[in-house]
Amino acid sequence: MKQISSFILAGLMLVAVSCKETEFTERYPDPAKIAETSVEKQYTGIMYRNREWVLPGYGNYFVTLRTSINRYTQAVGWPFESGNYVPGSAGAQDLWFNYYHTLSQFREMERVYATRPAAEQTDKRIFLVTAKIYLYDYTQRLVDIFGAIPFTEAGMLSANNGDYAVSNAKFDSAESIYTLMLDDLKAIATELNTIPANPGFKNYQQAFKTADIVNKGSVDLWKRYCNSLRLRMLSRVSGAPDFKARATAEMNEILTNTANFPIVETNEQNIQMNVYDVNTDVNSKGFKDGIASGGGDWFGNTAGKKIIDHMNTNADPRLPIIFEPGQKAKGVYAGIDPLATNAMQFTMYQDGLVSIYNRYTLSHNQFFPGVIINAAQVNLIKAEYYLNTGNDALAKTAYEAAISQSVKFYNGILAITNATGISDATIPSPATDASITAYIAGKGVNWTAAGTPAAKLSLIATQKWLHFNLVQAYENWAEVRRMDVPTLQFQTDNANNQTLPPVRWTYPGHEATYNPENYASVRDTDKLTQRIFWDVK
Repeated sequence: MKQISSFILAGLMLVAVSCKETEFTERYPDPAKIAETSVEKQYTGIMYRNREWVLPGYGNYFVTLRTSINRYTQAVGWPFESGNYVPGSAGAQDLWFNYYHTLSQFREMERVYATRPAAEQTDKRIFLVTAKIYLYDYTQRLVDIFGAIPFTEAGMLSANNGDYAVSNAKFDSAESIYTLMLDDLKAIATELNTIPANPGFKNYQQAFKTADIVNKGSVDLWKRYCNSLRLRMLSRVSGAPDFKARATAEMNEILTNTANFPIVETNEQNIQMNVYDVNTDVNSKGFKDGIASGGGDWFGNTAGKKIIDHMNTNADPRLPIIFEPGQKAKGVYAGIDPLATNAMQFTMYQDGLVSIYNRYTLSHNQFFPGVIINAAQVNLIKAEYYLNTGNDALAKTAYEAAISQSVKFYNGILAITNATGISDATIPSPATDASITAYIAGKGVNWTAAGTPAAKLSLIATQKWLHFNLVQAYENWAEVRRMDVPTLQFQTDNANNQTLPPVRWTYPGHEATYNPENYASVRDTDKLTQRIFWDVK
């Protein structure tokens, strides 16, 4: 088997999301083995290929997140065992392979696009630029986990006519990839304002709508996605010395010119992969087995003490929507203490006292969307920016709007629940406006009561953590590492070399085996203790 990041084959060419994967395979075989495809087919193929890493899929939640990130952020509670702080190789490998399958789909689309006449390229430009937005979103996730990755030369086997010798990909530094993506997204943000005016765009507008399984052909939403992604990336690197000035200037440019650079501002504008029919491949059926397999015995949906305590103390209106009490807890919400003994932790769970993620809202909800970027997240980014640039009033407004939007986001999820197999619980009631107002005014959440900028920054970071929980797990871990808030305590694993949660993942073994010359350039930094460049302390 050859090194996957360099030349894994693009796999499926997709036209419509209602077909089964076997049907796609039969109808649209490996692009390296056929001469005919289209930009439209490849475009849907990019989104379809990684749908289970956007929608809550079984592999993502059970194999990858359950034993790693969701524990490192204490979005879940679990009985401590030695080795818990070493990411599972299967989970890391699955994420890595899926990313490069998706990248290969994009590279094939680039190749096909380049073969079309110039006029057709102009008319189909919307496919290329929005595919880049989607790919860069996924690329940021991978960079934030691993650091340097093969990117600019990766996925080129088809473009290189199947020549394995020239298709081994170098590792690009995390900084260079961020720079490339920020440069490109800035140009795309401007270009998106001009594309609808192109008369040829209308010829492919319906095809674009059909192929787009994220924004259903809405150019407005793609603009908001692009600029909100820029904000997210800029915020992520805002503490890194080489990016600090750029982050401040470009975030200011976006936020002061939303006419040209619109962002996600309301829940109606959230960027997400929606489920319309659970009997298609675009569904959230994997959520149930992914976080609640075995009724919770695998601890994929059991609450951690820190998050439950914060919600209890501050009367968080999201508590009964996101969690439900243990079956024998008599209505009391409680989470597993990470500092307790394994016996105490396991007994608490066995006694039915541990809260779980609400089955109606989350784990059993087959209509749960694939969350990409939403209004609450964007407003929390804005709140941090305004606070750091000395505009307390705007920071407060964005912070409070984010809380309200977060609660209403989960209310909205509850409203579309399609949960099955639940006989021992009732659907929770949605939060009221009064409960949201009271929560924002409470001592532990109130902006004015926080007093100092540091305390206010802590409020923002904590609300990110609460909003993301396990729903936006990768974003959660990135922000917890970057901001070091909330302060999370872990048992020291003295029986393992990795005594505390890592700050990055190591590369899958395939890289050292099948791409040894390029892997050599990153071997010395391939450690669980090697911080990503933006993780500045």
